Amino acid sequence: MDRFPQSKAASAMGLSSWLPLRALRGWTPRDLNGDLIAGMTLAAIAIPEQMATARLGGFAPEVGFFAFVAGSVAFALFGANRHLSAGADSTITPLFAGGLAMLAASGSPHYLALAAILALMVGLIVTLSGILRLGWVADLLSVPVTTGFLAGIAVHIIVSQMPGLLGLPSESGETLRRVGEIAGSLHLTNPWSLGLGLGVFAIVLGADHISPRIPGALIGMVLATTAVAVFGLEDRGVEVLGALPNGLPHAGLPLASLNDVQALVPLALLIAIVVMVQTAATSRSFAQQGDAPDVNRDFVGVGAGSIASSLFGAFAVNASPPRTAIVSQSGGRSQFSSLVAAAIVLALGAFGGGLLPDVPQAALAGVLMFVAQHILRWKVFASVYRQAPVEFALILITMAAIVVLPIETGVAVGIGLSLLHGIWSATRTLPIELEQVPGTSVWWPPAKPGAGEKLPGVLVAAFQAPLSFVNADRFKRGFCDLVDAGKGDVKLVVLEASNIVEIDYTAAQALIETIAYCRNAGAIFAIARMESVRAQEALARFGIIDLVGPQRIFHSVDAAIRALHSGQPENQESTPWSS
Repeated sequence: MDRFPQSKAASAMGLSSWLPLRALRGWTPRDLNGDLIAGMTLAAIAIPEQMATARLGGFAPEVGFFAFVAGSVAFALFGANRHLSAGADSTITPLFAGGLAMLAASGSPHYLALAAILALMVGLIVTLSGILRLGWVADLLSVPVTTGFLAGIAVHIIVSQMPGLLGLPSESGETLRRVGEIAGSLHLTNPWSLGLGLGVFAIVLGADHISPRIPGALIGMVLATTAVAVFGLEDRGVEVLGALPNGLPHAGLPLASLNDVQALVPLALLIAIVVMVQTAATSRSFAQQGDAPDVNRDFVGVGAGSIASSLFGAFAVNASPPRTAIVSQSGGRSQFSSLVAAAIVLALGAFGGGLLPDVPQAALAGVLMFVAQHILRWKVFASVYRQAPVEFALILITMAAIVVLPIETGVAVGIGLSLLHGIWSATRTLPIELEQVPGTSVWWPPAKPGAGEKLPGVLVAAFQAPLSFVNADRFKRGFCDLVDAGKGDVKLVVLEASNIVEIDYTAAQALIETIAYCRNAGAIFAIARMESVRAQEALARFGIIDLVGPQRIFHSVDAAIRALHSGQPENQESTPWSS
């Protein structure tokens, strides 16, 4: 007879959650039609986008195709989300392009090798983060900081694409210097290039306004390419892609020196964090009804995509919210839709290079201009400005840091600001005195002076945050101030601890000192409603239960007051974790 059937069942379920092809589990032939339509729609959207994103990073357009194929196939094998699309992404491309440009000339063999090594490093970090269940890392960036980060990326995209849009020579170097050089060359603008780029931008924008499922970028690219061929615009100074090589890349581990790897570590960590943040947001936003999002498993899928991409000489990939939305809205039922799109894109990259020689560079710039305005979260800008002016400053500072500083430094500044803002929020917490809601046993923060009731000689105070080293001193000083405000009349102090979910070593020492202060002031100290298991374990580990006394730890404030203030026996109520 099996003594542990539930444990074995749980282990089996845990093992099955890591098996490949989880995103295709439950697929039936009835899902084929929806997945085919979604896959063809995704391919139509992805083809121009992947070409443009590869160009943004300093790569040949076909490299974007191979990154998309690698990301799509790897995620279908190892990811969990049924709709998520992984591939070349305009959010991280400026990041690694700016970082790699400091180590090698853009487009050089060394640059391409570094990009592949970076993709391998990012893929390993993201994959290991999923295996180790580090999904919480995705919460390192707050919404204001993320909004500022995306705004800065949008500025980088716009500045990088202005020469292509205007028909000017490409610029390199710092963003502000490039803006100055572009402004000084405006009189050299090629009107044909500008017209093509703005026309593609208008088509993509209009199609997206009508329905995101309309492949506006593909329509615009076809029309622009046709115009170049029919009107001979290449002879009028319009720059085109030229014929792309047919065939598949050769697989193999990217090669780089130890010095190169060491130089790439900070950049790999920054990009991995950004990938995890965007993957988690996409996974949570597009979880299929009835399926809980498995962020950690999706980290593994996206990380595997970067690893596969590196093996084919391409660059790091990321989850794409817009493409994922396309799959969802087009009726996709599983990752089979991404495999269909990958097959179409692979066929174009392998055999269709001759179809793309007349694609104008300005058309690709128009597509990326649309991407840039799309990632600017105007509604979030306005909402944060109205509701949280201090956090709006975080948006502006992060955006400015990414635009003015080297882009990887700007991202690091944004992450640091997000963490500091979270710490600052925690340090602002002070103990507050609670009042009893008249006619009830409920103790609540006072809504307005005189609205609640207080008992003579009783101080009930709450601390509405985890208790840690960042706020331990404020906790102690705030509690002592509340006791002192009683002018020696406080005989019972009850800590209402329902919001204290964690207690670290520094905070435990502050709590011990607070208990001693209350006792020296002639008051009994009790704890009520400490519901967190981690906080309960901390009380035992740091000896606070023995210091307070198990008989002075209660399920409710009312029980503490009845036992200790009315003179009833203190052991009337036992604590559930002191035995």
